[in-house]
Amino acid sequence: MTDRAPQPVDRQLPTEESRDLLALVREIAQREIRPVAADEEDAGKFPRAIFTLLSEAGLLGLPYAGEYGGGEQPYEVYLQVLEELAAARLTVGLGVSVHSLSCHGLAGYGTEEQQKAHLPAMLGGGLLGAYCLSEPASGSDAASLTTKAVRDGDGWVITGTKAWITHGGVADFYTVLARTGGEGPKGITAFLVPGDAEGLTAAVPEKKMGMKGSPTAQLHFDGVRVPDTRRIGEEGQGFTIALAALDAGRLGIAACAIGVAQAALDEALTYALDRKQFGHPIADFQGLRFMLADMATKIEAGRALYLAAARLRDAGKPFSRQAAMAKLFCTDAAMAVTTDAVQVLGGYGYTADFPVERLMREAKVLQIVEGTNQIQRMVIARHLAGPESR
Repeated sequence: MTDRAPQPVDRQLPTEESRDLLALVREIAQREIRPVAADEEDAGKFPRAIFTLLSEAGLLGLPYAGEYGGGEQPYEVYLQVLEELAAARLTVGLGVSVHSLSCHGLAGYGTEEQQKAHLPAMLGGGLLGAYCLSEPASGSDAASLTTKAVRDGDGWVITGTKAWITHGGVADFYTVLARTGGEGPKGITAFLVPGDAEGLTAAVPEKKMGMKGSPTAQLHFDGVRVPDTRRIGEEGQGFTIALAALDAGRLGIAACAIGVAQAALDEALTYALDRKQFGHPIADFQGLRFMLADMATKIEAGRALYLAAARLRDAGKPFSRQAAMAKLFCTDAAMAVTTDAVQVLGGYGYTADFPVERLMREAKVLQIVEGTNQIQRMVIARHLAGPESR
């Protein structure tokens, strides 16, 4: 093999603590995650032990308050952690992003009493969360969801079905958006539902083209009872909570996409430097060199875009438009880069002996989850030109 293998990403981090944090993440990724990623994905094995390890290392609550067990890290650091984890295995990187998303509502809109009661276990107590917004007939049009929560004494009874739930059936808690009022976004309320609640069941996980180690399943709520103390925010505030969470979550998807793309570029570059044809490494041929250059440029541009959006968030400035742009650009870039990586490896790239075919399959879902890229374009256009005239 060549001694010119790709080097770790040269990251611009704000503090010595954050540099140490990224070094720890890379060590865990190299020692615990990457070596078993291909075999476990092929076997459809969910890496629960890895999430427990990440929780013990303080990596499941990085962007949240230290008083409740969080890491108090700015988003620009947290997202680069996600990128490193996703580069090692998307099931893990995306899983951490989803867990963070599931904590967002309580951390941002819960009462102090609720936060004290639940956040320590959610952020650093070994628990794993999931986020329940989508339904079988309510995906991009999330405001039309039909799962109902009806008042019953001092609590609520939730009935309905949620779909496409990452960690469905294995999560310890779910942030659930349900209809408590009339039609439209103002009739939606958020709830924190325990994973072992009576009446809550998970369907058989979906059979997916990628991320086979991450269970994605429908959840059925058959008269699930929760006390009013598990209502997050005010009645009718749920859709506002959901949109705020999705803005942050889209940055998580963007970072994961760049991690997948970086992993694909690293594999392609290593192969191109080592593989010889016509007496030369194939990296000497201009057509392939230009392809590698374009791949690297897409990755650098995507990373700069998601970090710029993260820094706006960290500064308390509006970042919704930039989050949509980052999600759109980074996930499209990941699809393009992973496709090119398969081409660089030629026939070998199409086999499971090399990871680029898996990375290509995984990249596709990132253009779909947490708002399809068509939805991201709608969001961006509304910021530019205002709402559509209808």
